[in-house]
Amino acid sequence: MISNKKLYVEDLDFYYGSFKALASINIAFSENQVTALIGPSGCGKSTFLRCLNRMNDLVPDTKVKGKIFLDGEDIYRTRLDVVKLRRRIGMVFQKPNPFPKTIFENVAYGLRVNGIKDKNYIQSQVEKSLKQAALWDEVKDRLKSNALGLSGGQQQRLCIARALAVEPEILLMDEPASALDPIATSKIEELIDELKQNYTIVIVTHSMQQAARVSDVTGFFYMGQLIESGPTDKIFTNPENKKTEDYITGRFG
Repeated sequence: MISNKKLYVEDLDFYYGSFKALASINIAFSENQVTALIGPSGCGKSTFLRCLNRMNDLVPDTKVKGKIFLDGEDIYRTRLDVVKLRRRIGMVFQKPNPFPKTIFENVAYGLRVNGIKDKNYIQSQVEKSLKQAALWDEVKDRLKSNALGLSGGQQQRLCIARALAVEPEILLMDEPASALDPIATSKIEELIDELKQNYTIVIVTHSMQQAARVSDVTGFFYMGQLIESGPTDKIFTNPENKKTEDYITGRFG
């Protein structure tokens, strides 16, 4: 086990029923770094991402073998508080999924679910999270408006603010810009760069250009296996594995 890493995955296998979707995954994630996971559709990137905060527990007939350590503790051990785990490891999904509530209540949601009742604290966390998500200046005068009235890019930044409000240590992002236009995408990318000052970020992306722009480390998945991972510059300019090179140069995928 690599104890100085924030999050460390050791010999992870994952099954949907009898189908083995992930095999022997080993990778470590460092604090204040962005790790991008790339690879063709259906190669296991999103499945792997959901293993990191046990979101796959919600899928029937799935099984995990191996270990994932957060600060040296196995997150798959028995009697682990999964709600607490998901507070520490937040998630932003591919499509913006704001609740049909006000902008304010969207961000406050996680705090209320966690039993926080202090109005001043909730108020300050909502403001702080919207600022972190680079959305405060655009919505500060309409916090009582329905969040569904925001643009797609604003909705995604709102979902990021919602994830940040409970002060996670790690942020998982499953193709957070795939449903957005280029301008909104560029705002999300700038935001990722700012957020890594305070968070460990793991992002799944179909866009190799995006991985090259935003990440410090890149992992290449293919057919349920992590073929190679390492510093992004090296993966894109001098990969060790032929499959990685073939994917990056567009020979398949």
